[in-house]
Amino acid sequence: MANIAPTIPHNKTTIPETLLNFPDNNHLIDLCGPLDRNLIQIETTFDVQIARRGNDVAIMGAQTAQAKAAAILNTLYARTEQGKPVETADIDAAIRFANNPQEKPRNPVDQMEMFKGGRLEIRTRKKTVEPRTVTQKTYVEDLLSKELVFGLGPAGTGKTYLAVAAAVSMFINGLVDKIILSRPAVEAGERLGFLPGDMKEKVDPYMQPLYDALHDFFPAKQLEKLIEDKRIEIAPLAFMRGRTLSNAYVVLDEAQNATTMQMKMFLTRMGENSRMAITGDPSQIDLPRNVPSGLVEAEKVLRNVKGVGFTYFKTEDIVRHPMVAKIITAYDRHAKSNG
Repeated sequence: MANIAPTIPHNKTTIPETLLNFPDNNHLIDLCGPLDRNLIQIETTFDVQIARRGNDVAIMGAQTAQAKAAAILNTLYARTEQGKPVETADIDAAIRFANNPQEKPRNPVDQMEMFKGGRLEIRTRKKTVEPRTVTQKTYVEDLLSKELVFGLGPAGTGKTYLAVAAAVSMFINGLVDKIILSRPAVEAGERLGFLPGDMKEKVDPYMQPLYDALHDFFPAKQLEKLIEDKRIEIAPLAFMRGRTLSNAYVVLDEAQNATTMQMKMFLTRMGENSRMAITGDPSQIDLPRNVPSGLVEAEKVLRNVKGVGFTYFKTEDIVRHPMVAKIITAYDRHAKSNG
């Protein structure tokens, strides 16, 4: 962490600048980014000016903004000391946490080694995943500590990605024997039947987002082998009927498109030493009109059941791309004005 020393103002009306000293020049270069790109991102967010003077960084602007910018720079510098890159998404995450100060995670799981350098992390074969919003942090805590977790909210908030990451982390740490990923195939009637190929080729297009997430966490050959050995299964929700899912981490994605009967069927598949994560967006139901969503009903039925975790994501939790948040906000505003 940098040493902080406010400079002496030239007159009584001048707000002192905050001066940070970063001793390692190589880490400081990584912190600033190419052409000081990272500093510019922080300047724009908090309406401050950041000037680099050798190994010192001066922050000028409103006092509260200076304090937040200084905290973010210290956080990002600590990343460089751990050998981690500082990317746009990391800066965005630091900004979100600075604007939403919270206590440390409320339910640490020691066996998962969740805390590395004071941060909550999910380690997989290919990458380490860190929550980027306060809501994501709460969600990750639940994913690694509770047997049944629901993540509800708009697209782009990381609901499914983090659930799959948690499943992979528990799998490689030997806490479960297999991973099962599922989605409702909402067009599993006539249209699916007209698709060419065998059953796997028919359903794979519906499962592609789950394959994409797994490819982020496993080397390609290892993933192929695990799927071949059925230690990782990716299947439509209908294929879960009649099974008991033991010693597994099970993720149900797009659960808003499960019917009430399908949801009850899925929830009662849970076996010994299993965990389930159920994700969905209740505002994006594709079921036929007058067919109620099993996710919406499950939320009402299980909301007060002890041991079941519910995390509610909002538009401000969208981490996919800033434009996604703007698009969803615009559509919500349009729907309300025409409602």
